[in-house]
Amino acid sequence: MALLPEDIIDRLIQMERRIQALSTAVNTRPALNEIRPLAPSSPAKPVLRIFDGYSHEIFADDIATGGLARPWLQLMPPVDHLKEAKWPSTTSTAFTPIAQSFNPVWQPKMRLAMYTKVSSGATGQVKVMVDGQQFGPTVTAGQTFDHTGLLPVDLATKFGKVMTVEIHAVVTSAGGTVYAQPVSMYGTQT
Repeated sequence: MALLPEDIIDRLIQMERRIQALSTAVNTRPALNEIRPLAPSSPAKPVLRIFDGYSHEIFADDIATGGLARPWLQLMPPVDHLKEAKWPSTTSTAFTPIAQSFNPVWQPKMRLAMYTKVSSGATGQVKVMVDGQQFGPTVTAGQTFDHTGLLPVDLATKFGKVMTVEIHAVVTSAGGTVYAQPVSMYGTQT
């Protein structure tokens, strides 16, 4: 017996069943908010590693205790921001480094905020240098330095390596002291 052509009603019923089956399959899929090992021989706790286009490990979890393994994030030590006499300072009339730190390069940008002050009757300036190149503006002592910008380094070759951050200050009057105290510094995305 020859097959009879299906009428439009039969075809619509079949399409409705297929759409319902697809809808059910999509809605019953488990949420993708957890990473689990695929093979039974895998460790009970999967290791999560994410690499960028240059094969730099940009994210890793700490499987021993949980939390973030990489990048590890530098935290600034507490400082006495109320007593400028304890702050890094200079009486030099030429730009001179008064504070220095060494930090790994993880992000393309950095934010640095610091208080600056000057002794009574004096004037001066403060600037920040990263690997010998100026980062951000030169500020008049007494103003707050707060700058977020691209690091003056080649991220592709400097990634994960140490950069040197220095605060330079100068007294521009006949005498006096210029002070600077960093209060916040961290890497950020572009």
